[in-house]
Amino acid sequence: MAGRILVLNTGSSSIKYELVDTGSRARPARGLVERVGEEHGLLTHHPGVGPPYRRAARFPGHGEGLAAVLAAFEAAGPELDPVAVGHRVVHGGTRFAGAVLVDDAVIKAIEELAPLAPLHNPVNLAGIRVARKAFPGVPQVAVFDTAFQLTLTPAAYTYAVPRDWRERLGVRRFGFHGTSCAYVSRRAAAFLGRDPAGLNLVVLHLGNGASATAISGGRSVDTSMGMTPLEGLVMGTRSGDVDPALGGYLARVDGLDAREVEEALDRHSGLLALTGTGDMREVRARDDPEAELALEIYTRRVRKYVGAYYALLGRVDAVVFTGGVGEHDAATRAAALAGLDRLGIAVDPARNEAASTAERAVSPPGAEVAVLVIPTDEEGEIARQALALLAAS
Repeated sequence: MAGRILVLNTGSSSIKYELVDTGSRARPARGLVERVGEEHGLLTHHPGVGPPYRRAARFPGHGEGLAAVLAAFEAAGPELDPVAVGHRVVHGGTRFAGAVLVDDAVIKAIEELAPLAPLHNPVNLAGIRVARKAFPGVPQVAVFDTAFQLTLTPAAYTYAVPRDWRERLGVRRFGFHGTSCAYVSRRAAAFLGRDPAGLNLVVLHLGNGASATAISGGRSVDTSMGMTPLEGLVMGTRSGDVDPALGGYLARVDGLDAREVEEALDRHSGLLALTGTGDMREVRARDDPEAELALEIYTRRVRKYVGAYYALLGRVDAVVFTGGVGEHDAATRAAALAGLDRLGIAVDPARNEAASTAERAVSPPGAEVAVLVIPTDEEGEIARQALALLAAS
């Protein structure tokens, strides 16, 4: 199929978008809306030809942010006439093992799964609804973050909870960041010149949301996020792992209900709770004990998961950093892997701190375990999956 695919990656506090040419794989336009829902939002639109178009404004919700994206194309170009629109959707449960054409039934299913990803599925749906109105008759394709993680075995996805919860209510581990993991694991194999079938990887997607995934032979075998994206690593606004008894304790001693606890753990915890900001760049810029403790907590949790996944896999060929923090924060990479030298895992300070946006190794030359930085390309992966689906339709 010739033409251009508009990819919308609507995150919890941002909207990334790219226009991908299906023939040349060029990117005629791309952009980012940052800090959706906050006081000082920013849209940066790169039209490919000419200077960037920027708009500083408050975007109260994702609907307003997406409307601003469409307005940016009108103001700065290029012409927006996509043959399809690809959407990142976080939670597909066990219903969606791959990309699907969006129809009313798919929208209903995504809505029904929203309680499992309350920060994401609703805003993913906002992108789908705006795009359907803006481009009537244009195929809309949903690509699910959970799809890559559906290779987890029962031993990996089963929680030790009552049978009724598991069988009637579908309580299990799902895992997320699958679109990123699919792309990054494939690129890591290419970088190393290895067949993906023979590689064991630990992929660390560190951004506002953060996860660790153990991958063997191109398949996910374990991952830190669980039934929802709340479990696992410390994140921008999410707590990650806490004692499951916490909710009951807070209900008894402070009268909080389940919704209040969930809201606090999802939206008001993580780096935000520890420092007052969920932005790692702002935490790094500070020089105070509160920020230092937050950074130690954050990197300690990452290190625990790397060690656990090393034990689970038995052999690790590479640890791969990706996501906004993983790609750009050398200090986090170094601290997260500190003390793992006995496992053959280390970073080379000069390589690690060198400014670069390219795929690269930051481990010492000849290291037993390669430490790689692979910039993720979720938008490109969504376009690839959308194109494959449309070609097969």
